[in-house]
Amino acid sequence: MKNKEIKQQARLQLKGQWGTAAFFTLLFSSIFYLIPLIIEVNLSGGWSAWLNQPADELNGPTTSTFIITLVLLPLYIGYLWTFLSLIRTGEKINVSSLFQAFSEISTYIKILGTYLVMMVYLILWSLLLLIPGIIKAFSYSQTYFVLKDHPDIGINAAIKKSRKLMDGYKWKFFVLQLSFLGWGILCILSLGIGFFWLAPYMSASYAAFYNNLVNKHQAE
Repeated sequence: MKNKEIKQQARLQLKGQWGTAAFFTLLFSSIFYLIPLIIEVNLSGGWSAWLNQPADELNGPTTSTFIITLVLLPLYIGYLWTFLSLIRTGEKINVSSLFQAFSEISTYIKILGTYLVMMVYLILWSLLLLIPGIIKAFSYSQTYFVLKDHPDIGINAAIKKSRKLMDGYKWKFFVLQLSFLGWGILCILSLGIGFFWLAPYMSASYAAFYNNLVNKHQAE
């Protein structure tokens, strides 16, 4: 499928659920981004102390923020998986699906392990040059979707499968991401409100891209 058709499929499956998807995104964002921020502010001694930090400390991630975000990472995976189900079956977006990656401790641990392993690989590739690191990031981009389809697969096997799926399609995926740039600018002009609709559109498109890759490889 062409990227235009992939985005069209995403819009089709979101039809009638845009409002729900926006609320779903608002709920996800409130938990995933605000909770680490609130905890970091409290650990800093309150809003006044946090705002008065040196600019380099204020703009950089702290250890506490990283740990909290890592703990909440399965929430982001549940968000992605929800849109994969939407693309495949037209399943209605349900708030409970946001927490699906927390359902089993083994799934939770594997997601955290996968994130850490991929980060190590990407850092090592980036030590060579920036470009190889970026290319590998695209190669690994489907790993979390692979974990959804193959819950019993090992971490390295999931990463390897993602690499195989993306072989010859990294540029296409880059162009797909780039196609949302204009919408992103409009969302900024709307004071960020538009992102609650853009994020589901992007996530559904990425899920459709992955589903198309899987179907193509199965056919081959």
